[in-house]
Amino acid sequence: MKIRILFIITEMLDLYTQLYRRFQRKPMFVDTHCHLDCPPLFSRLDVVLAAARDCGVTRMICPGVGSDDWEKIAVLAGTYEAVFPAFGLHPMLAGAYREGLAEKLAGYAGDAVAIGEIGLDYALPDVPRERQQIAFREQLRVAVDIGLPVLIHCRRAFSDIIRILKEENVRRVGGVMHAFSGSFEIAMECLKLGLSISISGTVTYGNAVKPIEIVRRLPMECIVLETDSPDMTPEPFRGRDNEPAYLVEVARKVAEIKGMDIDEVGLITSANAERLFGLEPKSRGIGETENGVNGEKTNQ
Repeated sequence: MKIRILFIITEMLDLYTQLYRRFQRKPMFVDTHCHLDCPPLFSRLDVVLAAARDCGVTRMICPGVGSDDWEKIAVLAGTYEAVFPAFGLHPMLAGAYREGLAEKLAGYAGDAVAIGEIGLDYALPDVPRERQQIAFREQLRVAVDIGLPVLIHCRRAFSDIIRILKEENVRRVGGVMHAFSGSFEIAMECLKLGLSISISGTVTYGNAVKPIEIVRRLPMECIVLETDSPDMTPEPFRGRDNEPAYLVEVARKVAEIKGMDIDEVGLITSANAERLFGLEPKSRGIGETENGVNGEKTNQ
């Protein structure tokens, strides 16, 4: 009888511990760039979103890479309370840019919080720079015409990126330099254009130099956080597919560099993302609906 009572008490303590961990106050974060539609994440999306919720990652922006992805992303955002859509054509697919794609993008943009992932990537030898620039400009014009911020990919192309952004009046809508890899001086040029700087898992790497300098020198009001999952996995999880739950490690490193509490990092960067993308606080958390069913919206 005593053993049975002890067993029941142990079970109750375990349940209390689980409930405490789930409902205790935790920092809240916005992952401004995660590819939830990619197979490593999409194939186990319920688990991924539940893990994110448990780590305090309450909202996630899922950007498009190719136009064939847009409908899938739209469905994800319509299904899950925590997921917000962005639509765009990545520079690696700029060769596929064709007449009529801007109109298609504008059609999807009505439900989006941003246009992206768009930009220039001069590390891609098989995608002509001219084609990349055409696709980039056309999508920027859609964003400016509609009034949506942009999610910008840039690799080895900062000079042309800055020039085109100026020419296309990106300051009217603002946006984010996704997974920023440039210098502090380039970051300051981006800020003048109304862009925020996004910090990713690279800031946690042992050989990180520029990302740490960027975090140290930029004011927090200019910084947002991202995972770029399933890529750019932060320490100590390198070697695994990245996911939104690991955003906490990025925030932890930012807090360390800034000498701040991680709660404050979450508060400020979330407010920055809310302001930039017009994100409204969700009445229900990730994986929760009016009927408690795994993130599926029941009011549509």
